[in-house]
Amino acid sequence: MIAALAINAAILVAVVLILWLVSVRISDVSFIDAFWGAGMGLLALASWLQLHQPAGLLADLILVMTTAWGFRLGLHLLRRWRREGEDQRYARILRKDRDAGRFALAALTKIWLGQAVLLFLVSSPAQVGILANSAAVTPFAVWVGLALYLVGIFFEWVGDWQLARFKADPANEGRILDTGLWRYTRHPNYFGDCCVWWGIWLCCAAAGWHYALYTLPGPLFLTYTLTRWSGAALLEAGMKKKRGDKYADYIARTSAFIPWPPKRP
Repeated sequence: MIAALAINAAILVAVVLILWLVSVRISDVSFIDAFWGAGMGLLALASWLQLHQPAGLLADLILVMTTAWGFRLGLHLLRRWRREGEDQRYARILRKDRDAGRFALAALTKIWLGQAVLLFLVSSPAQVGILANSAAVTPFAVWVGLALYLVGIFFEWVGDWQLARFKADPANEGRILDTGLWRYTRHPNYFGDCCVWWGIWLCCAAAGWHYALYTLPGPLFLTYTLTRWSGAALLEAGMKKKRGDKYADYIARTSAFIPWPPKRP
């Protein structure tokens, strides 16, 4: 397993270096968001292809779960980048380096390599769960993990679809999306993301709880970053500046993360 994970890391570094060269060429790193999901799908596939014996049902299941989530998210975010252009988060991070002529080095060290490490960490339950290819499986963990994964897929896919439709309507300019899933949580897509990876982690645990212990930092870090660091916290800081009191009212009545009926005025 250690050798297979090392090969996965080498594949990841090679792909990241190629994409870094592309980002330098076009002077924009924003499409890295699309690689976040697609890269995890790629590592799951690489793990599955390295199995030295026929894949068991659990390995096949984790492969399907990870690639279905990752490649869909990657395509969704790639389309968004093509439609909306450079993400202002990355523009702010790299502005001083761009002005000083250090864009290439800063893009590699501040964006691509850091994201690669985190991507490898978060996707560890999928990689290890597939490589374990265990014949002795805990069925209860599989069923609970799959159920949690499907809840996550529903919230993420439907939440993204509702947001895309809302933003595509010019009549919604300056308004806050507070209908559909967005009525019950301010971040249905992030909540779904979180459920997906805890579900995959439980499926990894079904191959052996020692595997679950090794890979626990993955979903823990993802939960932290979605709720406290670069996910909801960063997005809401920007929305407060753009929408002011409207967004403050939305915050006051809507659950921050876990879906819950909105508070009454």
